Amino acid sequence: MGFDEGKGCLKREPSASARTVGASLKALPQVADTPGYTLAQPRIGDGPPRPTAYTGAMSKLSEDIAHLRKSYERAELDESQSQSAPLQQFDQWMTEALAAQVPEPNAMTLATVGPQGRPSTRIVLVKGYDERGLVWYTNYDSRKGRELADNAFAALQFHWVELERVVRVEGRVEKVSAEESDAYYRSRPLDSRLGAWASPQSQVISSRAVLVANAAKAAAQHGLNPDRPPHWGGYRLVPEQWEFWQGRKSRLHDRLSYRLQDGAWLRERLAP
Repeated sequence: MGFDEGKGCLKREPSASARTVGASLKALPQVADTPGYTLAQPRIGDGPPRPTAYTGAMSKLSEDIAHLRKSYERAELDESQSQSAPLQQFDQWMTEALAAQVPEPNAMTLATVGPQGRPSTRIVLVKGYDERGLVWYTNYDSRKGRELADNAFAALQFHWVELERVVRVEGRVEKVSAEESDAYYRSRPLDSRLGAWASPQSQVISSRAVLVANAAKAAAQHGLNPDRPPHWGGYRLVPEQWEFWQGRKSRLHDRLSYRLQDGAWLRERLAP
């Protein structure tokens, strides 16, 4: 409360929430002036106004993104130059990615599907591949682990931007043997082995301090030679279909697909 000398009466000071809304409105001229958006009228306690209706006009940033262009002209992928088996083709491209010092050439997107049919993706690292499939390691209780337990099919994708190449792999997923998981776990740095004990992957935690405390507890409990946690280990995707994509000029990209047919790999060209 305060006294208004002009009116000769008490005046009410704005509440904290009213001051917050006022400050928020002053801080948002760039939103209010953005073409294509309208602002909802705020009410006390609602917080800052927000866009509620899109009228069809793109922002300047969206226009800039829409005009990004790249011409793919580094290489080509022809049937006469490709391997007859997809694993050999993948090995050739991985070797070339390593030789070109592509950043994290072993990074791949893993796509899984949940029980409601909703897909999800994340980046994992391939840790080995052979005729049996492609292997990575993770927490079995994570979201991807739970989704694979419900639906044991997945897709992988490598994107080597510098080489203008993409590799896609689809197939059934299985756990690797305990012996394989143990061997890889023992090869990891100590901090990474303790981290497998410390992180309840995909679960909500209150702060990073929870992870730090868990790591300290794991170090005290397991020492310098921790055993592999039972909830951590490897998966192997057993390929049923491969696709190799090479960027080409004028968006006429090369796409070679390999799919199993009667126990043999059938190579086909796909339209870009």
